[in-house]
This record gives sequence, structure tokens and C-alpha cells, in this order.
Amino acid sequence: MTGWFRVGIRMTLKIIPVVLALATLRMAGAEASLNLKVAVVQFRSSFDVPQNGERIAAHLRRLAGEGVQVAVFPECALTGYDTGPAFAPSATEVETAERQLQQTCRNAEIAAVIGTVYKVNGRAYDAAVVFDSHGAMVERYGKVYLAGEEWATPGNHVAYFELEGVPSTIIICHDERYPELVRLPALKGARIVYYISSESGMREEHKLLPYRAQVMARAVENGMFVVQANAPGNPDLSGSHGQSRIIATDGNVLKEASFFEEDILVEALAIQTGSLQRPLEGLLGKWWSQGVDFMMNNRHRQLD
Repeated sequence: MTGWFRVGIRMTLKIIPVVLALATLRMAGAEASLNLKVAVVQFRSSFDVPQNGERIAAHLRRLAGEGVQVAVFPECALTGYDTGPAFAPSATEVETAERQLQQTCRNAEIAAVIGTVYKVNGRAYDAAVVFDSHGAMVERYGKVYLAGEEWATPGNHVAYFELEGVPSTIIICHDERYPELVRLPALKGARIVYYISSESGMREEHKLLPYRAQVMARAVENGMFVVQANAPGNPDLSGSHGQSRIIATDGNVLKEASFFEEDILVEALAIQTGSLQRPLEGLLGKWWSQGVDFMMNNRHRQLD
């Protein structure tokens, strides 16, 4: 054994306890993990709501048969996505399709996160609806930071909810650029962020690496899994650009989809309980605590 090799071993043995100590400081109350099998469906929507609903239901039934516990679909998967003011999916068709999907989740015993459009009191929201494996709706979240959707109203709360026993949150597309929407739930113990999107298309290739970097950052800075369902690109380079992905708590990409195909990614996540604590201990601790209080006081607020 060379001298340099022995020195390397000694240094490694000294570093390991420091790394473990830092990890303990980062996540307070960490306990044994539970496994959650998730699926990301890189779903290509049309503007035919009933047809989209039937295809989503078929995916849910098949994935449930494969032991998947939570299936995730992109932004506006149920309705198709557009930014123009003329975009106006039928509220009746959407409500009917959502009820059918809720029943599918109940019958198949699978949870789902689905992009949709929610209309109420003359307003429309770029929304996500979340059904648990008993068919209960546990969250309806409206995109907070819009990205040119002329038909939409900004959402009114930060998402924090439990899905299949795991504290979780949701962000939609442009929301990913605002880290506080993930940091606040992380401080309360959220372990997964479900990120649904219809990001820019292949004609804006310069955006692709920043998109990827942003969601990797949301994972590692909060010690959370990111489960992202993005819409695929179309052959004429319209639509989005695919690359749905599942990201580990250390920011590394576990699985990533192609650009153009309707891929499905499946991964069993080992979820450790606990909550992010370090930001609460520093200079901005009181400020973050006030943000957590705001989130918790408003988390059950309905889109209105």
C-alpha cells in the first residue's frame, strides 16, 4: 500500500463523520424510509377533453396493475395547453372527465396528479387536481406564476398536502423559477414536489439546460424528490420538449424521458421522513417561519 493511498484512506475516514453530521443538521427528525412507487406519464394531449380523459384513465388502470401508487400527468393534460385568450375548454366536459378520473382512482386504487383547467366564478385557473387512491380529492392547486396564459387567473395558495402517506407539494411550469414555492413546504416536512409542465418547445433550445438545472436545484437545496411530468415535443417542433424526469434528493437525475415520445418513467422512491431545518436557524429564520405560517393558514383555501 503506497503512502499516498494510506493518506487518502485516513482523510476519507476523517471526512465521513463530518459529512454525516452535516446531513443530520440538514434534515431534522429523519427516520426509516417508506417506499412509494411513482410513474411519470409524458402525455401528449389534444383539445378533445373526453378523449384525453379516457386515455388518462387507461394509463391509470394499467399502471395500477403494475403496482404504481402515484401517477403524474403534465400541465393541462386533460384539456390541452394554449396561452391565447380564445382557449376555453368546456367546463362541463372538464367536470365530467374529472369525476370519471376520480372514480378510476377509487376503483383502481391509485393516486393521480393531473393538469387541468378549473373554472369558477367567471375565472379560469391553470390547475392541478390530486386524487388519492381512495378517490378523494386532496388538492386543487392553481399555477401561481403565470407564463403568458391570457385566459388564466393566478393561484391563491402554496400547495401542502399528504398523498399516500407522504407530505407533498405541487408546482406548475413557470412556478419552478420561484424557489420559495418549494422551500416553504420543505420546511414543514414535504418530501416530494410534483412538478407538472408544458415547457417551451424545441425551437427555444437555449431554454432546455436552464429548465433542467432549475428542477435539479429545487431537489438538492431542499432534500426533496422531484417528480416531473412534461409534455412531449411534436415532430414539427411545436408543443413542448419532453424530458420528463425523476430527480433524487441529492439533485441527481434518476430517470429522464426522450424529447418526442410519450414515455412513461417508473421509480420506487425511498422516502425519509423529516423536515428541512437549516434555514430556520439562520439570519432569515424568522422570515421563513412567517412564510410557513402563511402557507399553513392558507393551504386549504379553495380557488375562487
